[in-house]
Amino acid sequence: MKFTIKNDELVILNGCLAPDFPKYTSQLINWANQNAQGTRPKVVGQLSVLFPEYEGEKTDISIDGWREWYLQHYPNAIEKATDKIYAQVENLKDAIQLIDKNMINKWVEDLVITKTYNGLYFQEAILSKIAEKLGKDYRLATPCEESQGIDGFVGDVPYSVKPDTYRTMRRLSESINVKIVYYAKKKTGLTIEVED
Repeated sequence: MKFTIKNDELVILNGCLAPDFPKYTSQLINWANQNAQGTRPKVVGQLSVLFPEYEGEKTDISIDGWREWYLQHYPNAIEKATDKIYAQVENLKDAIQLIDKNMINKWVEDLVITKTYNGLYFQEAILSKIAEKLGKDYRLATPCEESQGIDGFVGDVPYSVKPDTYRTMRRLSESINVKIVYYAKKKTGLTIEVED
């Protein structure tokens, strides 16, 4: 069964009206929050644990009841989160003033030319080295294989080659069922870690 509940229906169901933000502002605040980490559990508490705790203590569950309960347990959390995010928004305001068309052009060229070249060059160099160490042949993935998250094969084993920053990118929804190779570019070359 698939269905949706529209926002106006949610308001009727839970009596909670969400604020209406001007275009782009919510996205920017969310982005600032990701950098500032203002709503992390260490700042606002583990909400997925706190809400059931609230429900267990109260018989009259309502938005006002939740607000009162939360603010009693975390009286400064909203202000602390706000301060962290606001400071990051101010940083973004300063940074956005520096962005012009020329800078965007450099950014796009860096992504499309430099990062693509380095990434693909590193992939082949890494797969070649793994093949050498294992005494096997290697090949780069076909476009169809790439769409499955495979960058290449050493022997018959599929590999995905990722920068070490990939490990910390939790918001990626991609699921890769192959051996993952992590690399980090250092001054002296690449450091490589191959999953077992």
